[in-house]
Amino acid sequence: MRYSRELIRIYDLLYDRYGPQHWWPGETRDEIIIGAILTQNTNWKNVEKAIKNLKYKNLLTLENILNANINEIAQCIRSSGYYNQKTTRLQEIAKFFHKKGLQSFGALSAANMRSELLALRGIGPETADSILLYAFDKPVFVIDAYTTRIFQRFGLFPDGISYNEAQKFFMQNLENNTKLFNEFHALLVRHAKEYCQKNPQCAKCVLLKKCKFKNNNHDLNKKQ
Repeated sequence: MRYSRELIRIYDLLYDRYGPQHWWPGETRDEIIIGAILTQNTNWKNVEKAIKNLKYKNLLTLENILNANINEIAQCIRSSGYYNQKTTRLQEIAKFFHKKGLQSFGALSAANMRSELLALRGIGPETADSILLYAFDKPVFVIDAYTTRIFQRFGLFPDGISYNEAQKFFMQNLENNTKLFNEFHALLVRHAKEYCQKNPQCAKCVLLKKCKFKNNNHDLNKKQ
């Protein structure tokens, strides 16, 4: 656990700045699973609109998604983008859980759960791991573009690092703790959105001293 102390320090700095994130913002397991599909290739604000529409139409359960008319689902989730594709994915995952059973699925090992999710069309590692962590409380660390960006700027991730390599970095250097993985990922997303953007706001960054990217733009940000 070579980087364990460094990661915990980063976590502590982010937690002190932002506090608990209460993520994933879903009231039920079904809602979290549905949200994990909807958030593919879009931002959460667009997903919130889609979830609100589904809730209004009483379609915020996997059972109701499975039995609903595809056009009605598609109209509800237009704001999330790729709505026809996502409608198909929602019904496929609803069919999967109807056949498998949420409780039976949750009793499997995290590795087996992940393998079965990845076998579904349109479910990649990030979506599968989001479902495992947030819907089933399994200790897997979710990697996304925000996390990769931050740790590349720290000099801890090389360009082109794979999802599995990035995930292994966290899993091998942190305690196997669902609550920690949940909060850490949420804090990284918050920080990337507020400061470590594509055009970063380095001057106010709580992680500035740890960042190698600052050498390129810190002075510029101070002048702005």
